[in-house]
Amino acid sequence: MFNKSETEQQVAEYLLQIKAIKLQPTNPFTWASGWKSPIYCDNRSTLAHPAIRTYIRQKLTRLIQEEFGSIACIAGVATAGIPQGVLIAQEMGLPFAYVRAKAKEHGTGNLIEGDVFPGQRVLVVEDLISTGKSSLQAVEALRAAGCDVAGLVAIFTYGFDAAEQNFKKVGCKFATLSNYNALIAYAEEHNYISKSDVSLLQQWRENPAQWGQEITDTI
Repeated sequence: MFNKSETEQQVAEYLLQIKAIKLQPTNPFTWASGWKSPIYCDNRSTLAHPAIRTYIRQKLTRLIQEEFGSIACIAGVATAGIPQGVLIAQEMGLPFAYVRAKAKEHGTGNLIEGDVFPGQRVLVVEDLISTGKSSLQAVEALRAAGCDVAGLVAIFTYGFDAAEQNFKKVGCKFATLSNYNALIAYAEEHNYISKSDVSLLQQWRENPAQWGQEITDTI
């Protein structure tokens, strides 16, 4: 049985413990989009920790089995979704493919690498969901290839309203192991952040595009 609350908290603990997620409300990061952010997430760090890597693989596999049923193929979103997808495909004994951000400009010109087939029920794997844009590009590429996309799983989501709306718009179900609310609750309880930090973190999630525009520090 997949215990949602327990998993959310455990994943939050792991991500903070290994600094896959960093929280800096008063010294924000700058994302590639230009957004100022009090949080930076790089779930690729989990791959360097065998026990955590195994936990995430097992929990994502169980999440898929309980939320999406029978799957014929796992597809990772390039690039960070590829290693997680491979681990899950191995765990489930399924074929694996991955979807590039754009088609190759040489050779075969593939957008999708690996064998997928019309009518095949495919589950997409991502490491992180922000607005969902790159994830849904992969979903649409697989649908264009004739695949029946069952949905998408990821390790973590920021929980932006835009992501919820974007997935709903294209009719794609998604599920994650942990999320921003669970992370902030855990971080406050275990003194990774102060009570005053919580307000800043909540404000950012409500309006990430405008938050912290007066701050110029970047990494």
